Amino acid sequence: MTPNGRLIALGASNLTRGFRVVTQLARELWGDPVEIVAALGHGRSYGMESSFLFRRLPGILDCGLWRRIEGATPVPTRALITDVGNDILYGAPVAEILGWVEECLRRLRALGAEVVMTDLPLASIDRLSHPRFVLFRSVLVPSCRLSLAQVVDRGLAVEDGLLRLAAANDVTMVRLQPRWYGFDPIHVRPRLWGEAWREIFLGGEDAAGKALPSPRLLEWLRYYRAQPERQVLLGVTRERSQPALALPGGTAIHLF
Repeated sequence: MTPNGRLIALGASNLTRGFRVVTQLARELWGDPVEIVAALGHGRSYGMESSFLFRRLPGILDCGLWRRIEGATPVPTRALITDVGNDILYGAPVAEILGWVEECLRRLRALGAEVVMTDLPLASIDRLSHPRFVLFRSVLVPSCRLSLAQVVDRGLAVEDGLLRLAAANDVTMVRLQPRWYGFDPIHVRPRLWGEAWREIFLGGEDAAGKALPSPRLLEWLRYYRAQPERQVLLGVTRERSQPALALPGGTAIHLF
């Protein structure tokens, strides 16, 4: 069955947490069936293997998503590029991070995708006290030894580069709103997932005042626990045939 539209979603923990909302928005835009292809996961890197707790995932550029969409039937396609900041904490040079994003853009534009990209939550991070920064750094990326000033400086450089890439590639840039963040400086508050992801998904247009109901816990857990095509858990490679989820109406979700 040919889908009415295709969503390609790239990101890390924020996309993982809000993925149920993003799926709902895609189905709302095009109507079932929709093909959703995503590379996400806590701590996900764009260009290197990343670890979170006992799980390892390949870099977004090296995962099976690109094989899946290569030569896919042309349909209206929207792509989201989000959560770029993780690679700063992993110590990747700014130029390398921007090179990874630029390569994603090249591949997506070759598919004829309409691309929406988010900046970094620097306003939220800049409000951190030193003790809070050390706490979050220790919890999220224990190996990171960058100071708050270094993270902000590199973040500003990455953000400036993202703006230049957006302008050069006809990409819609959506600014992350400081009000979406609370004590946690990098994750959107759950009660604002609907507002934030609608604004991101729509490229900042016509998003005001259109709230989405929060998904029920069991429904959210179903999406959250869906397995990607390939991951390493406790040192053992696990593979899962795709789609990871098949929804009523024929919508299929492929995770990588």
